Amino acid sequence: MPARKSALVAGDSVYLRWPRRTDATAFVAAVRASARLHRNWVQAPSTPVRFVGYLARFAGASSRRTASATHVGLLVCRSADDAMVGVFNLSEIVRGAFQSAYVGYYALAPHAGRGYMAEGLRLTLSFAFRVMRLHRVEINVQPLNARSIVLARRAGFRREGFSRRYVKLAGRWRDHERWALLVEDWRKRR
Repeated sequence: MPARKSALVAGDSVYLRWPRRTDATAFVAAVRASARLHRNWVQAPSTPVRFVGYLARFAGASSRRTASATHVGLLVCRSADDAMVGVFNLSEIVRGAFQSAYVGYYALAPHAGRGYMAEGLRLTLSFAFRVMRLHRVEINVQPLNARSIVLARRAGFRREGFSRRYVKLAGRWRDHERWALLVEDWRKRR
């Protein structure tokens, strides 16, 4: 069965699907090959043990119950050959009056810079707003991560603030810009 049949949301060049145990070897190899790309921006699961932990948190049964999930991981795969090209994670999903989540992401080498993540973000937002029925999605980006800021801006996110020493990555507390998109703004852009 082609992997595209397991697509949660599909676009022209890529589709999103749940990560699964059978992805472990290819995923870990792709993350390791992407070490220079990820540098100080993200700490992706780079060992089989960490990948299993990632699956438990972002792709287990509770993550697939989108009405109550607190963490959802989505693999971005190229439609032409099912290659894994990136990852989007919706985390710290809060329901009730908030209906909000953070989105984190990273491309996988050698697929960065080819537009796949831009399309993947559009699909992730469709999943977040249509399927999960969220009201707000927030991205936190280090100020020097120009490519990530461009990605957020082009998707319609607005810069809302600055958080000093916000997240500890690669052994250092790092500042981040806060970018957000509301469902109303997302609908207008479509």
